[in-house]
Amino acid sequence: MKKFLLMASVLAFFQTAQAQDSTGTAPSFTVSGYLEAYYNHDFNRPKNNTAPSFLYNFNRAGEVNLNLGFIKGAYTSERVRANLALAVGTYMNANYAAEPGVLRNIYEANAGIKLAKKANLWLDAGIMPSHIGFESAIGKDNWALTRSLVAENSPYFESGAKLNYTTDDGKLYLAALYLNGWQRIQRVDGNTTPALGTQVTYKPSAAVTLNYSTFIGNDKPDSVRQMRYYHNVYGIFQLSEQWGVTAGFDYGTERKEKGSSSSNHWLVPVMIVRYSPTSKINVAARGEYFQDEKGVIIATGTPQGFKTWGFSANLDYAVMQNVLWRIEARTLSSKDAIFTERSGPTSKNNSFVTTSLAVSF
Repeated sequence: MKKFLLMASVLAFFQTAQAQDSTGTAPSFTVSGYLEAYYNHDFNRPKNNTAPSFLYNFNRAGEVNLNLGFIKGAYTSERVRANLALAVGTYMNANYAAEPGVLRNIYEANAGIKLAKKANLWLDAGIMPSHIGFESAIGKDNWALTRSLVAENSPYFESGAKLNYTTDDGKLYLAALYLNGWQRIQRVDGNTTPALGTQVTYKPSAAVTLNYSTFIGNDKPDSVRQMRYYHNVYGIFQLSEQWGVTAGFDYGTERKEKGSSSSNHWLVPVMIVRYSPTSKINVAARGEYFQDEKGVIIATGTPQGFKTWGFSANLDYAVMQNVLWRIEARTLSSKDAIFTERSGPTSKNNSFVTTSLAVSF
């Protein structure tokens, strides 16, 4: 009940601010929502009905559940903007497990002010979507139903401040970020070192998007400080009305120990090809590979570490403009036996069939 009262109070504040805005441009306040229910069948049939620990979306197996549901209020004027979204679902349970109390249900909460009258220069602060990657938590906005391995194991959200600039023609976007950590709202106890990030997005045409994002920081207590350096590169290419390709490559390093000059590294290439025969139907296929031999991001305790190939194919059907039904088959194949089967022994392979129904308003 307290969460709903909080939401109502914020909505009332936005409405008051809308009436009082004096910038000369009519401010706007909108309410939107999203809900995605799913069923995920894991052919390894784990006893705890949970997908492997490195998968954070659609991670409950053998049951109908809610991946993500949220309601969002957004206020926009000429010089001020603000967003607040409260959410529930298995996505929230998995990704916000380290956050305390009510923070576990805050999908987005940020405010921004325009710093220049004649330029699109903004300073935003609060809890924001991540500046890393081409996939988000909102399923309908992604080409594949499930998220790629690189999306699942890099930040979906971040907390901090972002100075960002967009050219008047919208082709170039630049951002510099001061962050509380690697997918953190509240900084790790004992950590006094902020993290930094950058983003450059270039859209030479409506059919091409090129992006380069970085992260630099320590996500552990100062006593065991291990600096992490991460690079995220991707391109989205709409080759025709029917065909599109997204290709990405991520590379990260982390110091082996405090004061060390040597590092462990991981790398992740991914490609998605999408075919749209009609305005209501999309078909996509994804190939990906995640190599993390030393277990920086995904620890396995096996000789080869996490070296896993993934392949998936999905079919999407737009039932209505705001209703999307999807089904996907996915298989993961690892160098070592890292997947648990119901009978107990581990396997090198894990396959899934997932379906979802998403409604937005």
